[in-house]
Amino acid sequence: MPSPRKPRSLRSCHNVDDLRALARRRLPGPIFHYIDGAADDEVTCRRNTAAFDDCDLVPDVLAGVAEVDMSVTVMGQKLAMPLFCSPTALQRLFHHEGERAVARAAEKFGTMFGVSSLSTVSLAEIGALTTTPKMFQFYFHKDRGLNDAMLARAQEAGFQVLALTVDTITGGNRERDLRTGFTSPPRLTLRSLLGFAARPAWTLNYLLREPFALAELQSHVREGSRVSISIGDYFATMLDQSLSWADAESLRAKWPGPFCLKGVMSVADARRAVGIGASAIMVSNHGGRQLDGSRAPFDQIAEIADAVGGRLDIVLDGGIRRGTHVLKALAAGASACSGGRMYLYALAAAGQRGVEHALGRMRSEIERGMKLMGVPRISALNRSMLRHR
Repeated sequence: MPSPRKPRSLRSCHNVDDLRALARRRLPGPIFHYIDGAADDEVTCRRNTAAFDDCDLVPDVLAGVAEVDMSVTVMGQKLAMPLFCSPTALQRLFHHEGERAVARAAEKFGTMFGVSSLSTVSLAEIGALTTTPKMFQFYFHKDRGLNDAMLARAQEAGFQVLALTVDTITGGNRERDLRTGFTSPPRLTLRSLLGFAARPAWTLNYLLREPFALAELQSHVREGSRVSISIGDYFATMLDQSLSWADAESLRAKWPGPFCLKGVMSVADARRAVGIGASAIMVSNHGGRQLDGSRAPFDQIAEIADAVGGRLDIVLDGGIRRGTHVLKALAAGASACSGGRMYLYALAAAGQRGVEHALGRMRSEIERGMKLMGVPRISALNRSMLRHR
């Protein structure tokens, strides 16, 4: 439940809803609504979290849980907690530290950080910044030279995992962005200038610190760095809509490490992912930002796990707001979970301190939930502990 009072400081934020409220206080409207918004009527976005409410936990007791082990191994990476930071774009728009803040926070908590093709800090810098596992999220562009260059830079930077996003063949209808006029970089109009003026701290950081740019794309395309464009238009015009299973298999052959498909939602596609040699799938609908009316990831986990569990790792991506959401996903058959908004609100609220606060809260909730469930280790979670309404 949202707090009865809107938090005014990080210390008064006790959950993701509190962090969302603080982020709203600190960001210009178009920037906040880009994080917060989704496609069409935003039904799927709401459903991603609401789906967990339709499932109850059934705890065991007297299990001896003075100590619990929250660690998991996913895509060959040992993580200290079963939740990692999903790749998200444009992070220096939300806070001037951007991906640097998230990378440092993820390292502090021993978990993985996913970095977007539309990152605002270079792969090389992020690779040099931390030693914990890193995932590079790959958008398949029409420009094959750009694709090859990004792959090479990710390898050189020491990224362990490659995740091909497969649900952005075209841009979703993000009506909040249409109403607010959000673009990357922000387009300066009379309306947007008034909004930026109302958030002087954000505006001064944006204007006076390093120029905003998409670090891995700016040398190949002007859109997004020097030419303002909406994310929907970027997907529709710059990404390759002919992307196929053959392309995914070819990309998998080029990458020497674990390979993941992000955006798989059906059992049939999960089986195809096994067939091309994928190490993992992220069961995801892009946070409800693409196809509104699609299923929630949690609603799909059990049947996908029944079909391909044990043959690849299954990551639930989306809707995570509580530690108990993570436990439900793991009990249903997920190998790990990831989330974007849950740390982006925190980044916007307070930079690295905010992300650490969010991850710390989630870790505490997972640990507390495991003890109350009577499970000393993640592998002890199973479907007998779930009841669907």
